[in-house]
Amino acid sequence: MKVLTPVLSLCIAFAIVSCSPHRKENEVKEPSLREAVKDKFLIGTALNTNQIWGKDTAAVKIVKEQFNSIVAENCMKSMYIQPVEGEFNFKDADKFVEFGEQNNMFITGHTLIWHSQAPDWFFRDDKGKDVSKEVLIERMRNHITTVVSRYKGRIKGWDVVNEAILDDGSWRDSKFYKIIGEDFIPLAFEFAHAADPEAELYYNDYNEWHAGKRDAIVKLVNSLKEKGLRIDGVGMQGHLGIDHPSLDEYRAAIDAYFSAGVEVLITELDVSALPSPRRDIGANIADTEAYRQEMNPYTTGLPDSISFAWNKRMGDLFTLFIDNSDKIGRVTLWGVTDGDSWKNDFPMPGRTDYPLLFDRRYKAKPIVKEIINKLKVKNEK
Repeated sequence: MKVLTPVLSLCIAFAIVSCSPHRKENEVKEPSLREAVKDKFLIGTALNTNQIWGKDTAAVKIVKEQFNSIVAENCMKSMYIQPVEGEFNFKDADKFVEFGEQNNMFITGHTLIWHSQAPDWFFRDDKGKDVSKEVLIERMRNHITTVVSRYKGRIKGWDVVNEAILDDGSWRDSKFYKIIGEDFIPLAFEFAHAADPEAELYYNDYNEWHAGKRDAIVKLVNSLKEKGLRIDGVGMQGHLGIDHPSLDEYRAAIDAYFSAGVEVLITELDVSALPSPRRDIGANIADTEAYRQEMNPYTTGLPDSISFAWNKRMGDLFTLFIDNSDKIGRVTLWGVTDGDSWKNDFPMPGRTDYPLLFDRRYKAKPIVKEIINKLKVKNEK
């Protein structure tokens, strides 16, 4: 066997590395959303458990390249994190937080108190009747304290209360409200702040642009501040359609919340490309309807006219966010790709929707490049 000299071996190794198809020294890296908006606001996405655990590798690649903020889509909701009283399941939530830390992301906890996706035991005694006000308050205190304390200093902001106000500005008749009254909201903020005094605290809701709901949320913010409680932001969920609400309505809500002295957060952004079965549709997951074919017209893809309208709508929204970046701290998409989106099954199961920035093949839609180029031009001026 012929033995190569050390010098010759080194030269051959260098030649192999230099010619390797994996070496991309001259490759130009495409700019990302997070780089484009870095001087404006955080850009985030919701993660499902397949992404949290690295099973959906293509989606994880998009998350790492495009976003600098994450929120858990489901695994931190009370029905999953405390399915049985006193038995906490932190496996998925721990992995979610680890993912955020490993990738240097702003981590939001979602959500501490919500009428939906809460376990039945939370509100009932051993005879199946509603618990007393005192018992429910103590259960709230224990749940919030246990969860927030576990991630103290790691989760930077919490959606403390979710969807407590109806579109007309009245209180949602949830179990929390029926048993405790409207005091359940300040109590939740008090318990969360005590568990982690450094964490940001938010109120989060959908159809937050409706005048009645908008005014009620502003009143709530002012009430919490008058009580000396911490509230840092209002989460505008942003579950929107191609033609509603108007940009003027959305701008008015941004202005109203900012004027109340809190930061505005776009927390669950998606834009449905499908017709809405009714004008007042929101994001209450209990508001489901029977399947109707006419409400699911694009099963194999969007027609060019609808795709164009969708891209324009998302572009107009991002222009609004960019122009109001002094008021907006974070914009979060509710999912990574169209295939992940909850909108595929809401408000009726079996629909095929196209509400997010990346399609079912994990490809960026045209609007992504348009947003990046728009900001590049702005920054060069």
